[in-house]
Amino acid sequence: MTAMTTVAPSAGPALAPDDPRISTWRDFLLAHARLQRILDNELRSEHDISLAEYDALLVLAAAQNRRLRMHQIADQVLLSRSGVTRLIDRLVADGSVERDTCTTDARGAEAVLTRAGLDRLREASSTHLRGIDEHFLAQISPADLATLGRIMGGLLERLDPRASEGRRPG
Repeated sequence: MTAMTTVAPSAGPALAPDDPRISTWRDFLLAHARLQRILDNELRSEHDISLAEYDALLVLAAAQNRRLRMHQIADQVLLSRSGVTRLIDRLVADGSVERDTCTTDARGAEAVLTRAGLDRLREASSTHLRGIDEHFLAQISPADLATLGRIMGGLLERLDPRASEGRRPG
């Protein structure tokens, strides 16, 4: 990864609500929320699966032996641990995931991707990848995309140095 310059917080007064830089933050949040909503709607309408469910299945598909403990899933998706538990409960109910005894700690449980879950993920992936291409990648020039990738990768690494270990495509 290319080294990035870190800008230290200013020693001056606290950030004010009318600081013009806040609009960049707001645009980032709004773009993210709208993209999430669009991608979620497409997956729900074409495959009856939410974006959160798709993401959890993707995390499990990439895991060794297609199994993870709940906290490991929570670390890789945008949900709280209790949210992940409810999400996995839904995936268990529809046959996409099974709960099994943890292979390294018999007191714990792991979520295990089933064949049906893998098939469901594969079916939905074309819709999801098409959505990413159409609603995100096609909207950004290659040069801007490379810059955005460096910025987001560097930011993620500074916020959570472990994050670069678990980064995954898609």
